[in-house]
Amino acid sequence: VKLLKLKYYIFAIFVFSCLSLWASDDSLAVVSKSDLVQEKEVVLYVDSTLLHAEFKPQPSKAIWYAAVVPGLGQIYNRKYWKLPILYGGAMGLTYAISWNGGMYRDYQKAYRDIVDNDASTQSYVNILPQGVVIDSDNKAYYTSLLKNKQDNYLRYRDLSIIGTVGLYLLSIVDAYVDAHLYDFDVSPDLSLKIVPKAIPLKHINDFSDVSFGLSCQFSF
Repeated sequence: VKLLKLKYYIFAIFVFSCLSLWASDDSLAVVSKSDLVQEKEVVLYVDSTLLHAEFKPQPSKAIWYAAVVPGLGQIYNRKYWKLPILYGGAMGLTYAISWNGGMYRDYQKAYRDIVDNDASTQSYVNILPQGVVIDSDNKAYYTSLLKNKQDNYLRYRDLSIIGTVGLYLLSIVDAYVDAHLYDFDVSPDLSLKIVPKAIPLKHINDFSDVSFGLSCQFSF
């Protein structure tokens, strides 16, 4: 009986030891797994100069924008105050082309009607002063008058077209130059400083004296 109890004791100790080792292995495994999972804080550093970078237009972009859409180059260069001047000039020249072109066509038709000797075509009556009657005595005068008016309005229309093209080219050149000189310092820095100054005077006998005066310095 004593031998049987001893066996039971040994078996119980063996089982307890196995359970202890198994529990310790599990705890080590849990600890090792928890050690593998670590939170890492990631900090992103953004250069503040990239967020507040100074705008510097590119001349190549400015010239292309101005060529595609007049005024877009000025918008790209952030010279918004030039837009009213540009578009105001464009509107004025467009109106001049339309008005001079209309007057040219009217006088052209009147001139053709007065020289064709056709009584059914008298559009010049609507242009000449009211009450004027064309006869053999004044026909040459009014014919020359209508011809001169026709030529004048044709010249004004052509000059308006040339002015429109010139304004378009000027807007391109202006956008290109503005992009090049965007960061050019044009602030006036004129100053005048008057300061006292000692001027050494050397005589013939090598004795030197000092004369006092004022010195003017200009900065520009």
